[in-house]
Amino acid sequence: MCSKNPIVLATALVALWLVACDSFLPLPGPTPMAIHPTAGLAPTPTAAPTRTATPTATLTPTRTKTLAPTATPTIHPDLAGVTIDGLRAREYPGGQIRITHTTLVTDAYTRTYITYPSDGLTISGLMHVPFGPGPFPVIILNHGYIPPSRYVTGSDTYRPADILARNGYLTISPDFRGLARSDDGLNLFRSGYLIDALNAAASARSLPYADGDRVGMWGHSMGGGVTTRAMVVSPLIRAHVLYAPVSADVRVRRFTGGLSGADKDDGDLEDSYYYWSRQDKLVHDLSPINFFSYVTAPAQIHIGEIDTTTPPEWSEAIRDELQKQNKVVEYYSYPRQAHAFIGNGWDLFNQRVVAFFDKYVKLAR
Repeated sequence: MCSKNPIVLATALVALWLVACDSFLPLPGPTPMAIHPTAGLAPTPTAAPTRTATPTATLTPTRTKTLAPTATPTIHPDLAGVTIDGLRAREYPGGQIRITHTTLVTDAYTRTYITYPSDGLTISGLMHVPFGPGPFPVIILNHGYIPPSRYVTGSDTYRPADILARNGYLTISPDFRGLARSDDGLNLFRSGYLIDALNAAASARSLPYADGDRVGMWGHSMGGGVTTRAMVVSPLIRAHVLYAPVSADVRVRRFTGGLSGADKDDGDLEDSYYYWSRQDKLVHDLSPINFFSYVTAPAQIHIGEIDTTTPPEWSEAIRDELQKQNKVVEYYSYPRQAHAFIGNGWDLFNQRVVAFFDKYVKLAR
């Protein structure tokens, strides 16, 4: 029953109001941060600032080399000299082969370190000389690409040199300019390697036990590219073996080389190179596949069917163009062989190489 006493009733109402208010009190927590005395007050109106355009930051362009100058540069003479016709116009006199020391004597041959002159440079290399009266037919062995820091004299050619020397051939394996003990020199599109190989062939005439008129050439991978150029440049070489060669078309830029070697800091040459190496006419004139009509000696091509370093299509293109030009070409494809042959594939390859050189170099007169 509710009390009708006004004082008691008022006291009860105040108690209910306090309980209700207590349910909205904040929970205990961290001591609040001090609040600025003006916090929560309406800000005093101020004039709105006039919007101004914010300038956009601009980047200073980084200066880069202009690959195609507005003014067409004159072809630098060194660059003009590495086209196929330019290389054909050169002379490859070679010079005296000098034996620096003997490294090995076997039951069939002597292996020696040598040097010879090329293009004003001294080129080092390895020579295998068979036992016997001589004079021996000569095979120039052009090695594949090996980083200069890992290359040593005879790399990539020890095994074929051993086989050929045991079959009566004097072999010369040039180190090429910039490698091993050879002097460095200009090597545009690796034309310097061809110059060194052809000067090695000519230098064989300085040895009384070498027959400088019976010379063949063998090349693996990059060295196959050197040998492909030799096919269209020099009539001195009587037979060419291309073992997993690089492309004969400079448009396939892999392994074709660039501006390297001595004089690479020649600004005029650099400008000329960057411009002309991007011109279709020069690229055409640099590519031996466009000049197979110049070939005068037979070629033998070997390629592994699973070679991913120098794909079989590159060898097929060389074969097809040689056949189109009615040149003598033998073509062999090896199942389950990659870029460097092994096992039975290696043995069969060397049997075919020796038979080829016997027919076109050793027995040719």
